[in-house]
Amino acid sequence: MNNKEINIFTENIYPEWSGVKEFDEFKIIQNTRKIVEFYLNQLTNVSCLEGFDFDTLTFDILFCDSKKTHQINKEYREKDYPADIITFAIFADDDAKFVLDNDINLGEIIIALDKVSEEAKKHDVTDRYELYFLIAHGILHLLGFDHQSEEDYNFVVEVQKKALRYAEIGEKDE
Repeated sequence: MNNKEINIFTENIYPEWSGVKEFDEFKIIQNTRKIVEFYLNQLTNVSCLEGFDFDTLTFDILFCDSKKTHQINKEYREKDYPADIITFAIFADDDAKFVLDNDINLGEIIIALDKVSEEAKKHDVTDRYELYFLIAHGILHLLGFDHQSEEDYNFVVEVQKKALRYAEIGEKDE
């Protein structure tokens, strides 16, 4: 899976994080590409991509607050609570898979930045680490990985941690 172009489009509609050191969109895109490259090179069971000829993978990341994820959860998932992350895995979840101009659009990751800080405190990690932990988690969902069982959950978390080490994102780094 080497030499694939990775297009990541980001949008921040949570102004409280503008100017925060952890929130440098250029750096986020660079590090997110490293995470995707790790997954594509290390995971042998990315079944949603098998059999498809493509040159480019594309996905979006929307940064917002928990009010927005609460609204999205209610509207699209019939769940009445805010989430730290929501993914819409277009390519992995849709039966009709389209590859347009050798580009696969994987879908969208939505992250509540106010929840990032909250969860970072709970897990005793930096906001930066928690942000990338969620991004790495969302990418796995976009690639078709789920965690319905404890075994699947442990696999997903372990792969995320390996991807973050590969991208040189430590739990206590600043």
